[in-house]
Amino acid sequence: MTEDMSPAERYAAAKLRAAEQATALAPFREMYDFGLDPFQIEACQALEAGQGVLVAAPTGSGKTIVGEFAVHLALEQGRKCFYTTPIKALSNQKYQDLVRRYGVEKVGLLTGDNSVNSEAPVVVMTTEVLRNMLYAGSQSLVGLGYVVMDEVHYLSDRFRGAVWEEVIIHLPESVTLVSLSATVSNAEEFGDWLDTVRGDTAVIVSEHRPVPLWQHVLAGRRIYDLFEERDGQGGGRREVNPDLERLARMENSRPTFGRDKRRGRNMREADRERERRQRARIWTPSRPEVIDRLDNEGLLPAITFIFSRAGCEAAVQQCLASGLRLNDQDGREQVRRIVEARTAGIPDDDLHVLGYFEWLEGLERGIAAHHAGMLPTFKEVVEELFVKGLVKAVFATETLALGINMPARSVVLEKLVKWNGEQHADITPGEYTQLTGRAGRRGIDIEGHAVVLWQRGMDPGALAGLAGTRTYPLRSSFKPSYNMAVNLVSQFGRHRSRELLEMSFAQFQADKSVVGISRQVQKNEEGLEGYRGSMTCHLGDFEEYSRLRRQLKDRETELAKQGAAQRRVAAAAALEKLKPGDVIHVPTGKYAGLALVLDPGMPSGRTNGHRGFDAQDGPRPLVLTAERQVKRLASIDFPVPVKALDRMRIPRSFNARSPQSRRDLASALRTRAGHVAPSRHRKPRAEAADDREIARLRTEIRAHPCHGCAEREDHARWAERYHRLLRDTRQLERRIEGRTNTIARTFDRICALLTEMDYLEGDTVTDEGRRLARLYGELDLLASECLREGVWEGLGPAELAACASALVYEARQADDAVAPKLPAGKAREALGEMVRIWGRLDALEEDHKINQAEGVGQREPDLGFAWAAYRWASGFGLDDVLREAEMPAGDFVRWCKQLIDVLGQIAAAAPPGGTVARTARKAMDGVLRGVVAYSSVG
Repeated sequence: MTEDMSPAERYAAAKLRAAEQATALAPFREMYDFGLDPFQIEACQALEAGQGVLVAAPTGSGKTIVGEFAVHLALEQGRKCFYTTPIKALSNQKYQDLVRRYGVEKVGLLTGDNSVNSEAPVVVMTTEVLRNMLYAGSQSLVGLGYVVMDEVHYLSDRFRGAVWEEVIIHLPESVTLVSLSATVSNAEEFGDWLDTVRGDTAVIVSEHRPVPLWQHVLAGRRIYDLFEERDGQGGGRREVNPDLERLARMENSRPTFGRDKRRGRNMREADRERERRQRARIWTPSRPEVIDRLDNEGLLPAITFIFSRAGCEAAVQQCLASGLRLNDQDGREQVRRIVEARTAGIPDDDLHVLGYFEWLEGLERGIAAHHAGMLPTFKEVVEELFVKGLVKAVFATETLALGINMPARSVVLEKLVKWNGEQHADITPGEYTQLTGRAGRRGIDIEGHAVVLWQRGMDPGALAGLAGTRTYPLRSSFKPSYNMAVNLVSQFGRHRSRELLEMSFAQFQADKSVVGISRQVQKNEEGLEGYRGSMTCHLGDFEEYSRLRRQLKDRETELAKQGAAQRRVAAAAALEKLKPGDVIHVPTGKYAGLALVLDPGMPSGRTNGHRGFDAQDGPRPLVLTAERQVKRLASIDFPVPVKALDRMRIPRSFNARSPQSRRDLASALRTRAGHVAPSRHRKPRAEAADDREIARLRTEIRAHPCHGCAEREDHARWAERYHRLLRDTRQLERRIEGRTNTIARTFDRICALLTEMDYLEGDTVTDEGRRLARLYGELDLLASECLREGVWEGLGPAELAACASALVYEARQADDAVAPKLPAGKAREALGEMVRIWGRLDALEEDHKINQAEGVGQREPDLGFAWAAYRWASGFGLDDVLREAEMPAGDFVRWCKQLIDVLGQIAAAAPPGGTVARTARKAMDGVLRGVVAYSSVG
């Protein structure tokens, strides 16, 4: 090809190659045995040029290459790089990857419960660790050149998302930020914000999947393609597979066996048999059948997403019971060797409790579950075996889709509905994309496959919409906290802290939503100017005249409402005086005319055996009309007071449900009172006639110069439009005011509460405030108050563990019916005192308008883990503790890890001279044992 170039072109190409070889990217590319994709090259070039980058690309597309290039640049420049991840599992995995590439001496790990080579030039850490380092002003930040934020879309997380924004805002300006995100639909908006707070940021968006994804539906024994390619004038286009639409219609149609009016007296036997066969094709295969079918089609390994932990475990048991085997003898032996090596440190007694042997049997057959309730060590083994191809079918909850790198050839979705904590809801297009993004292993598979199981009532069109939509917007969950407030004020003072919070992505999004409203206000103001010109009168100030007319109208409306309200009160009072047997005249409504009161229908309680009604409904008398109808009337039927015209005795034998009884009593009613004319209600004199304010306004209106204008009513119409538009504009301005500075206003309220509690004095953080600055978590202020009031002084290690557990534990489902079991003695008293302090804080928050519903403030401490924490820290065995706690081992380990973390914070923040710090460290030792100690991932 170079032979076809001119000398000038060859020179230019050689010059370009030389320039490329001189970059840091050239040697970096040679470290990989595959070529980089265009989006990876673009991001790396921007990074080398000194820009920050935001890379938004599908799962499995290789975003982390850009993060690894930041590591490469840092080492080449003699600077540091921090690589942050949202979960410890990802941190551990990335640490191992970087150690393999750069060596153990250049890479460190910090995850809260793991600290390895923390002063290395490259340190992998969880995002919270970096946040804490920034607030503490750690010396480790010296020389920091790059920060990689992997899975930055976690900032949408309701519970932890604020941490990502805190880090982005507070990182020194000299640090280059590399943000790696899943495909989000508002990447440009997020990039605009990063550009605002971090400086020049390149936004690189790639929607290209390196491994194409095919969508399928599995119904009965057949796998159908969801889409069908069709050639049109504009090229190939995808449409829903007509076979699937036919299946849906067939399932929804009623069986036509037997009589068929359209085709004669009876369907032919052949037609009936054909219909039976067609309907037999539409069924949802069992889990073992699904895996067996995928195996036959060459679509394993597969991850089947089941939105239930129990469902995942049940799926494994069903596969085992069916005799399904996906590994040969050699594979079984490899699995056993790996599993025994990884679990060698777990005592046999604990292995029995953890269901080790059932779990191992599944692994040997190539089948496993993966969910948060599993022991972390067990989850790690499943992940390792899956990557090695020794586990070929994994049944997982959706948490796997947000976690570690564990791609498969196929992904199966059993259902498109999941429990969201409040109700069963359809999964969103974003969730569908996230789940199916696991399908297709780069460098291994030519294509990935997403398989949805047929379910009764499935709409193929809706599924196609779900699969074809790529809407996954990034929404900030940032909210100020007490700990954040004292740390910010300590470093920057109140005013500068307020400005920093207004730089958050949350405020950026709120302000952006205000832009459209502001534009409408601007248009309205232009319209107001035009209306003002149209209502101008040559005789005087028509705006003033219009204001007088409007005041008159408002006053008349107010008096009319007052009069109507008084009439309703009078009518209700008259109804309350009615008694059974009263003959009345219903003044209006469908049942107007003569009527006999059977029951006065008094509110609240029972009258004459009839149920009463709510007081707000007023009396609702049950009457018999002269036309023999028994009806319950309402206050709307009595716009004016009613009084008894006569009285009648209601026979004891009267039955309102008997037509004969109604006929006889109605006849007696007409005979007794049919000749009585109803008293006419005299309409009272209108209050407006005697109102001094109305008289004054009418006088001023008649005296105004504009009153004599020939075009007065024309001007008045323009004035009415003006005032209507002015009212709408004021409402828009109030909406803008409500959305502007929302984060800063919340921060002000938090600072006001902290000032009242002596944590802050103006721009100064008190000793109590400095203690609060070392306590992180949802219940930071409660923990600080417990330390201040000495609630935990004198407790033993196990008792303190029980109390500290209430600061971190939160039940998956609230159960207020059963009181949690608590340790006796001092621990129970301390837990009670913690709840009392929380009640006081809750009242203070209400006074300062700090709203827990908006994610700000202190939730009530949950005592549900206190007994388990107490028993475990006291040295009881795993079997005893789990049996009483009724909790999966994985959940138990996770809560223990969080308990250890908060105990460490308590030890660091406890006042000197007391016993709490020493006790907290002993409690940490008591909890960090056995199954908790040999779980490297929390």
